[in-house]
Amino acid sequence: MLKITRSDRLAATGDTAAGKNKPLNLQVFVMLAAIVVIMLFFTFTTEGAYLSARNISNLLRQTSITGILAVGMVFVIISAEIDLSVGSMMGLLGGVAAIFDVWFKWPLTLTILVTLLLGLLLGAWNGWWVAYRKVPSFIVTLSGMLAFRGILIGITNGTTVSPTSAAMSQIGQSYLPDGAGFGIGFIGLVLFIAWQWRRRGKRQGLGLSVPTRTGDLTRQVITAVVVLGAVYLLNDYRGVPTPVLLLVALMLAGLFLAARTAFGRRIYAIGGNIDAARLSGVNVERTKLAVFAINGLMVAVAGLILSSRLGAGSPSAGNIAELDAIAACVIGGTSLAGGVGSVAGAVMGAFIMASLDNGMSMLDVSTFWQYIVKGAILLLAVWMDTATKKRA
Repeated sequence: MLKITRSDRLAATGDTAAGKNKPLNLQVFVMLAAIVVIMLFFTFTTEGAYLSARNISNLLRQTSITGILAVGMVFVIISAEIDLSVGSMMGLLGGVAAIFDVWFKWPLTLTILVTLLLGLLLGAWNGWWVAYRKVPSFIVTLSGMLAFRGILIGITNGTTVSPTSAAMSQIGQSYLPDGAGFGIGFIGLVLFIAWQWRRRGKRQGLGLSVPTRTGDLTRQVITAVVVLGAVYLLNDYRGVPTPVLLLVALMLAGLFLAARTAFGRRIYAIGGNIDAARLSGVNVERTKLAVFAINGLMVAVAGLILSSRLGAGSPSAGNIAELDAIAACVIGGTSLAGGVGSVAGAVMGAFIMASLDNGMSMLDVSTFWQYIVKGAILLLAVWMDTATKKRA
């Protein structure tokens, strides 16, 4: 007779350690509390301007670029690696896209496809050196940070490539019509709630514990209020920004990859214990190569959004963006030691970083103070991660 173990049950519902990361639950509440405190503080100090529809729209557009970078970066860090080249790579890919659009007059579809392919190849290039040549990722990507910036300056002759076409500008500057925003939000909520109830039924069928119906309903109502309320607020300005929609789509894809695929579980296994993963039959080299390639693809998407939002490709685009992406992941609960992390947490971390940037800019805080505050927050987040591991 076949015996169903607890691990089998967890695998059937997707509730493995890699997929769930239960220790992150407390961190999620801490991040939500931090967001509330930040928003209340800046709302009070800006006399309500911080929560205006226009500023919230701008804040979410700021979040989209760092958030997309964080979606790729979180898998790199979970696999116990690092990528310091994403800022320069984003600037290079955005500059290349601007050159295709402005100088070569390529169709938008071709520009997007070639830029995404280049991002995939550059990411794979980093991954090949790390996975197959055994060069530490810190060195590989530090070299990439310098080389990609040099290539960008070389191909643009150190000048700004502008203006991008109206078609390309739509990627980073367009908004969804009011009805489309509500429609997509409503459909997404229906699918999300249906998935949650289906998952609840599976857990009950396997004899696993489930939250109370009241608790599930409460969370679903709160989610619906937040999503539809955000859409309503954004529609009060110009609508849901297209980059925000792209961020949400990529975040959902990342969540699915992390929690519902064998590939996602391999990433967590490699970061948690690479020797055990290798002995379990995981192809470590191929998995790491794929992780860096996916990261390069996310960087390409962010580069397209950045150039289209600026309406130009700039030699200085993406400066220190890698630090924002890494900080977003760490603030979101990703361990720099590998094996622990969450896509949703990384995006929340990106939102926290963007909220601080936005609020301090509204208050005309000097740039040097902004850097100091962000550096202090990153240090605090890493310290908390280290302290938590020591207690464990």
